[in-house]
Amino acid sequence: MNVQENTPTTPIEAATGIPNTHEQRVRRKNGRGMISRWLLALFFIVAGAMHFISPQAYMSVMPPWLGWHAALVLISGIAECAGGIGVLWRPTRRYAGWGLLALCVAVLPANVQMLVDAVAQDRAAWIIMLLVLRLPLQLLLMRWVWLAAQLAAEPEGGSPR
Repeated sequence: MNVQENTPTTPIEAATGIPNTHEQRVRRKNGRGMISRWLLALFFIVAGAMHFISPQAYMSVMPPWLGWHAALVLISGIAECAGGIGVLWRPTRRYAGWGLLALCVAVLPANVQMLVDAVAQDRAAWIIMLLVLRLPLQLLLMRWVWLAAQLAAEPEGGSPR
């Protein structure tokens, strides 16, 4: 808002009556980013903890061609918890983001196996539909990781080498 004339300077200010300076827009964006990171962290920390609370549930959906089911469930649980914590701390945020993206790709065979098993067991159509929808939702989860971990942003200290 123009202080001297007390008139709106942007269309948003005119429509809402709320000043909309660049500084205020950046502050709102940073606040949303922080909330997104905390929600993402909570999601992955809880998901990772579930690997230790109910490991059999995770082992049962692993493809038979993968060995070491128990070890892989524990490793992926640790990775989810570490990635969730890592996105909260600026120095580790990008590394955690890349790790969580890799983890999302690594668990894709288990997501496919759940669908294959449900079809083979002639599960209810709505369960199969949920499992089908889960596959593209993995891409949305990966997009959330990308945005929350600020992977498109240039790292502090210059361009990546």
